[in-house]
Amino acid sequence: MRLYVEPMDAVVVEVSSDGRVRLEKEDWSMPTLQERRAIIYAAKSEIEALNEMVEILDAPGTPPSSSHPPRAR
Repeated sequence: MRLYVEPMDAVVVEVSSDGRVRLEKEDWSMPTLQERRAIIYAAKSEIEALNEMVEILDAPGTPPSSSHPPRAR
């Protein structure tokens, strides 16, 4: 996993079951309340964006991209 958290200018790469996080190029640490809120907000925003992308790509009748024509079989 890689989650960019803008307010922290950091990338979360792992989260343990006890709530500790490992940031890119750092050791495990327990985030402050403010950091936890920033991580949760970033994660929820990313989930929303990914769900929207899946809905768009999974919609019936979604035309192929004009910049990449379908490959001949």
